[in-house]
Amino acid sequence: MADYTAYFNGEWVPFSQVKIDPMDRGFLVGDVVFDVARTFNGKSFRMQGHIDRLYRSLKFIRIDPGLSPEKMLAISEEVIERNEHLREAVGDFTITQFVTRGPGRWAHTAGPPTVCVKVAPITFDRYAHLYDSGAHGAIARTRSYSSESLDPKVKHFSRMNFNLAELEAADVDPEAWPILTDLHGNLTEGTGYNFFLVTDGVLRTPGDRSILQGVSRGMVFDLAKQLDIAVVEDDLQPYDLYTADEVFFSSTSPCVLPVTQVDKRQINDGKPGPLTRQLLSEWSETVGLNIVEQAQRFGSRVV
Repeated sequence: MADYTAYFNGEWVPFSQVKIDPMDRGFLVGDVVFDVARTFNGKSFRMQGHIDRLYRSLKFIRIDPGLSPEKMLAISEEVIERNEHLREAVGDFTITQFVTRGPGRWAHTAGPPTVCVKVAPITFDRYAHLYDSGAHGAIARTRSYSSESLDPKVKHFSRMNFNLAELEAADVDPEAWPILTDLHGNLTEGTGYNFFLVTDGVLRTPGDRSILQGVSRGMVFDLAKQLDIAVVEDDLQPYDLYTADEVFFSSTSPCVLPVTQVDKRQINDGKPGPLTRQLLSEWSETVGLNIVEQAQRFGSRVV
């Protein structure tokens, strides 16, 4: 695997040299926020939106990274440029920024922060085959964090509930991607992706009270507006999911991923739906790249 160049605490280094202090609070107690964008044909997609979300998270948890949002954006674009010569073999990159509070026993005296920006090959093999057959989902027992404890709009590494949800989903179906609920039983999100369902031609998705405000989720809203598709943010229960006409996930790398089975229950006719395919096609046209074709071409490659 190629040793990509990364930005780490003010220096450009091979990613293999990025080492986190064992006493860093990001490692010790998950005191770290992050964001992940991707490229299409080597060009970043909605990077500004990802940086804006990162800095909202930083502001909320009171970490000063020592870099302005403009500087973080410039570094994120530069890391793509520095690794462009390695992109052809893997198709496209994800770009991850993470900022920890740094070493320290107490949050209010910890520091200086650890700042890293890195690229990695998109893991097309995880989902490339699912555009045709559809992903499986499973509703986990473990819940999303309550906004009264930790606001889900903060993108952070304190994700033990996501780990447990993945294990629980696999207990139901080894191929399933987990879907979480809030404390009231309303569906919320997956472990790194939002979800939508289609009922009578209307897109329905949970409101942002108990979910991450996904950048890809926002893209779906924009595409739906262009296509004159109604979108409703609503409290949704498992019933709504099981009886939907279509279901799909939205996430940075796959963009729009059809879901054809949840809790071993077939969604409608068990095939990716027309509205899901329409959104995916429109997204491909917007970025000038056939998203499905690229994923399937590189999904079988070892990187």
